[in-house]
Amino acid sequence: MAADAEFNIRTLFSKAKDLRKQLESLQSITQIYQESLQNAISALEECRKLANTVSLFSPNETEEDIPSGDLQYLSIDYFLGDLITKKIAADRKFLLQKAQKAYERYLGLLDTYSILSNSDKKLYERYLESRDAFTLLPSSDISTRRETKITRFKQETDLKQKLEYLSQNPSALENDDSALRALYHAELSLYTHQTFYALDFIAQELKMIASAPSISPSDPSALQRDYRSRTGMITDVYSTRLDPPISQLMRNGNAGPILSKEGKPLKPFTLLDNRQRLRNGVFRPDHSLPTMTIDEYLAEEKRRGGIIEGGGEQSGIQPVVDEDDFDAADKDTMKARSWDDFKEDNPRGSGNTLNRG
Repeated sequence: MAADAEFNIRTLFSKAKDLRKQLESLQSITQIYQESLQNAISALEECRKLANTVSLFSPNETEEDIPSGDLQYLSIDYFLGDLITKKIAADRKFLLQKAQKAYERYLGLLDTYSILSNSDKKLYERYLESRDAFTLLPSSDISTRRETKITRFKQETDLKQKLEYLSQNPSALENDDSALRALYHAELSLYTHQTFYALDFIAQELKMIASAPSISPSDPSALQRDYRSRTGMITDVYSTRLDPPISQLMRNGNAGPILSKEGKPLKPFTLLDNRQRLRNGVFRPDHSLPTMTIDEYLAEEKRRGGIIEGGGEQSGIQPVVDEDDFDAADKDTMKARSWDDFKEDNPRGSGNTLNRG
């Protein structure tokens, strides 16, 4: 590979990886995120074109024939597929199919160099047999699906730990070719693991899109006009009026008799008792006016029992007893005697029939 091409590929690949890492700190719905995402995709696509131009990888070679520094470029299509799925566009199906093809190229390249493990190779063959119906959990048995999820999660965790261990000393990798190749192989194993997850997700999303009802593109000329546009009430002149002027109503066919010869109404109309009521309603406010004063409202509420009187500090003041009011005194005396008689007939605890010893 020429020195210039190698430099360009390395530069573009490093730029794309840096942009991909920056995306982790941004929100996917922002414009900055989508612009950085598109720049990363463009860099990877250019990097892929250069790799194909200089024949960086050939089916006539083996994995041992690839220089250690070029092993990282085997993951170009993986990063490309991963970034494409994060784009936001109207044609989601096209993006998913494009990402699916990128993942397929990545797995096909690893399969050409016999880098896939036995389990990954079986998954890849199963994917080629049924791309649209591919799933990592084919069994309908809940326990089997659970065991599969646990196993794959443990595998991914082990791959991440191995990758973190190998990348702890970057300076040692520059002088140790075997350690560098082991690091890139660990990265490829992790990317392959995540690729099958992505293909499973893409297959499920494509199913959902296929089953969704088709929505025709919005064409303003094809949409049915609403009532106001059909009756000519929408004009280019801005107005705050809620009702159209009389001249416009006359133009729209609202003039003419209200009743037919047989007495049937030809248009909606309002009955008024006199002309004075119509005249009084011309300059009245748009909002509803009050129908009673505050005093009238409180009097009505008191009559309906909506106002509770009493309470407060006044309720604690004992009324002054008039010593000359013998009727009131006799009434209080009889009330006290009645209460005493009740207590004698019903001593304390007489009603408790459950807790007697």
